[in-house]
Amino acid sequence: MPKIQRKLMAALAALVAVTLLATTWVAERGLRAREMERIEQSLHERAQLARELLADHSLAPGSDDTLYALAVRAAAASDARVTLIAPDGTVTADSAVAPEDLVRLENHGHRPEVQRARAGETGVATRRSVTLQRELLYVAVPLEPGADAGVVRLAVDLDEVEAAAAELRRRLLAADGIGLIAALLVAYVLARRIVQPLSDMRDAVRAIGSGQLNRRLRPRSDDELGEIALAINGMAQQLGLRLEDVTAEKEQLQAVLASMVEGVLVLDVGGSVVLANRRLREQISLWGPVEGRKVLEVIRHPGIDDALSAAANTADPIVREVEVGERDPRTLLIHAAAFPRDGPRMGTVAVFHDVTELRHLENVRRDFVANASHELKTPLTAIRGFAETLLSASRSDDGTRSQLEVILRNASRLESLILDMIELSRIESRRLPLQPADVALARVARVLLKDLEPRLTERNLTATLNDSAADPDVALAHVDRRALEQVLSNLLDNAVKYTDPGGSIHVEISSSADAIHVSVTDTGVGIPQDEQARVFERFYRVDKARSRALGGTGLGLAIVKHLVQAMGGEILLTSEPGRGSTFRFRVPRADRARR
Repeated sequence: MPKIQRKLMAALAALVAVTLLATTWVAERGLRAREMERIEQSLHERAQLARELLADHSLAPGSDDTLYALAVRAAAASDARVTLIAPDGTVTADSAVAPEDLVRLENHGHRPEVQRARAGETGVATRRSVTLQRELLYVAVPLEPGADAGVVRLAVDLDEVEAAAAELRRRLLAADGIGLIAALLVAYVLARRIVQPLSDMRDAVRAIGSGQLNRRLRPRSDDELGEIALAINGMAQQLGLRLEDVTAEKEQLQAVLASMVEGVLVLDVGGSVVLANRRLREQISLWGPVEGRKVLEVIRHPGIDDALSAAANTADPIVREVEVGERDPRTLLIHAAAFPRDGPRMGTVAVFHDVTELRHLENVRRDFVANASHELKTPLTAIRGFAETLLSASRSDDGTRSQLEVILRNASRLESLILDMIELSRIESRRLPLQPADVALARVARVLLKDLEPRLTERNLTATLNDSAADPDVALAHVDRRALEQVLSNLLDNAVKYTDPGGSIHVEISSSADAIHVSVTDTGVGIPQDEQARVFERFYRVDKARSRALGGTGLGLAIVKHLVQAMGGEILLTSEPGRGSTFRFRVPRADRARR
């Protein structure tokens, strides 16, 4: 029998038992009360008859030897014990006590029923008789109403009442037992009708939970249980559809991950591996089961561990480059980020790009540019020297002078281009020795602006520096002084070149919690939105004709970007055609860098 069925039967049986017992108790109490009321009323009537029988006799002690006989006659007539009590409380006759034994009876004047009768009322009391040692009901009336002539008291034994009550109790308890058995049978049937659908639902839910999503219930009724059965059927159907969708998505994801050329690693919030695709296993020589294991157990590489730890503890994506493998070193670019970006963290996802060939090609290109630049520098110096010699020796009316000037001008332009290429190659290859020190940015900016005064005057431009930059705490940075001068010089040079006469240039220097911020703003021609992302590329020019005319090589902003990054900062651009441009970069604060 199911537990819930036993519980329902026990509850119903307990309810029926309590109800029957309460009914029995109430019925017994009511019967006892009605029987006592009936006996009391009967005794009162019989007491009136006995008083009439004794109306002509005195109840004073020794007043009449026939009182005992009268008491016996009255007792026989009323079917009760009759006691005659004198006005002073002395018992003068008792149908249950022989006359010679009356002297042993105590005075009854203090009995409550006698006291009420002597007061002219009918006295009623129930107590255990000292003389007979039984429970009796007493009813006492005055012999003569309104006169203190004595009291006539009748008493009946209550054993009959108790016997009747006991018999009723036995019958009621027997009826209770029969009712309880019937209730149990009814409870069994009802509980079975209720529990059977629940058992079916339990079995169905277990089957659905184990994956048998085609399991369905047959509603047995149109009540709440039937509605629950229909709801379970609907739930199973929806789960089946959802499972199909999830399975399809999982298969698609597995197909995508298997075909990716990038390695993918997914960790849960505790740092255990959730997913590692085949490409990642190939990249870092990862074999065997890894799902569910800590990342340090399967990937023993400090660079990868640092990147994953940093991504798990910040909201920003982390980009790191590491080298793996000993016999065949590979360079991997890691993009790691915690997910989701909003709400409680669920884990970390990292994508590993194999950039070994790309870095090799960059090195080859960098070496080629550096070697070619150095090789070109010597013949170009010779060309420029001979051109200057020939130009100095030529006469003003000589037709070759203009040709020599063209040669010298282009040689100078080529020399500037080669020097910039050599400088950029040194920066990219990290062969440029940077010596960070505490540098007052405002002082460097003032010197550079002062050096630009002839060009500013020539082009009718104004240049300003914000007043707050005079505070050394605001403008003190931890950078390489030469690199910083080159960055500001290139930005100011571009601002002068691309600002029309009458325009202005403004240098703003400010400080934040961990960096010094510098911006160079001009009112020049501006840069279109679709070209702003490419201005830091090598040899890229927005206005090619103007750039060549002004002597630009197209490498200045590329040098600026690499120098700022080498000093631990970053550079950004905002511009609007016709309204000017603003180049902003930040470098570490001096006090922050020393911590």
